[in-house]
Amino acid sequence: MERGREGIWDTYAHTPGKIRNNDTGDVANDHYHRYKEDVALMKSLGANAYRFSIAWPRIFPQGTGTPNPKGLD
Repeated sequence: MERGREGIWDTYAHTPGKIRNNDTGDVANDHYHRYKEDVALMKSLGANAYRFSIAWPRIFPQGTGTPNPKGLD
């Protein structure tokens, strides 16, 4: 994985046999590229809230300090 330090989920998902079809979630729903479509879909469904989460181990591989550029990508 080139985005920085892996989190617990990354390690689990990359363990063969743990996830159906050996999917990893590395590109999950691709919200980064599809956010406009996603927001339109949420609006059409009448959603009035939105939660966004970040994999902090990818941003701060050492726990503190300078953010990892690959993790921010």
